[in-house]
Amino acid sequence: MANSVVWIDIPALDLDRAIEFYGAVLGVELARMDTPELKLGFLPGERGDVSGCICLADEIKPSDQGPLIYLNCDGRLDEASAAVEPAGGKVLQPPHPIGPHGYRAVILDSEGNRIALHSR
Repeated sequence: MANSVVWIDIPALDLDRAIEFYGAVLGVELARMDTPELKLGFLPGERGDVSGCICLADEIKPSDQGPLIYLNCDGRLDEASAAVEPAGGKVLQPPHPIGPHGYRAVILDSEGNRIALHSR
């Protein structure tokens, strides 16, 4: 098994705001797709890689209490962290070492989800 995690759904209350937030923090463009059941903003990833989406659906709501998702900001952790507050989020823990596993910053996204930004 290559990866234990295969997909991540990050809940949103306002999809446009969340897509703008993650685009600014990750320095990427998210593709949007609306279906009758839900609206999605896809995080970029190569076919077969672990990835995920920002999703707007009645049955899931943002939380700062659930699992901590680590998003790849390799080589640009300081830049990503600096983009959090101007994009509508909050830095809970600025970039700091996590032993032999690199560095992380813990943030609240624009929707109220607790997320970690990671770099080696």
